[in-house]
Amino acid sequence: MRAATGCERSILPAIHRMKFKLRIPRRQLGDWAVRYGAAMNDSVPDTLGSKARARGHLTRAEFLAMAHWKSPRTQPRCASNPENFIKSVTSVALTTTDERLAIEVLTLLDGVSWPTASVVLHFCSPRQYPILDFRALWSLSCDAEPADYNFELWWRYVNTTREMAETFGVSMRTVDRALWAYSKENQPKN
Repeated sequence: MRAATGCERSILPAIHRMKFKLRIPRRQLGDWAVRYGAAMNDSVPDTLGSKARARGHLTRAEFLAMAHWKSPRTQPRCASNPENFIKSVTSVALTTTDERLAIEVLTLLDGVSWPTASVVLHFCSPRQYPILDFRALWSLSCDAEPADYNFELWWRYVNTTREMAETFGVSMRTVDRALWAYSKENQPKN
């Protein structure tokens, strides 16, 4: 039996019962989102995402740029995907109403795991999706490892961040930036 992750230990052992606990004081969410801007530049994926959303799929060049933005080390594997396959897979992801299919179909692309798939949905989908990242999870008191990433974890994370965006009256991008920036400055180094 594998050890429970931090987000599981805090509530109950089953992933489907887990709840996230925000480490950031609610009133500081906007301040932390602003701090993100100094650390990262997301204008490229944001621009590419708008184009892909309008078109209904990513081009190969757009896909490679987004994947590089999230994880440069995956570039060789991502580059092995042919243009038509990228178009077909991203078309399904951006047009389906099935949220599980939207995220999981993207993992069919070589070099794409849950975090990179979440970047595509975050910037390209008309629906609100967060970026799955160890930093953002830490800011929600969850220390799940990449090997723990699956649809149940991702779906809980999506619903938690959607609720935060609605409750705080901010965009998903603001929530995502705040979670990442807070961790960057506060998460202990291992």
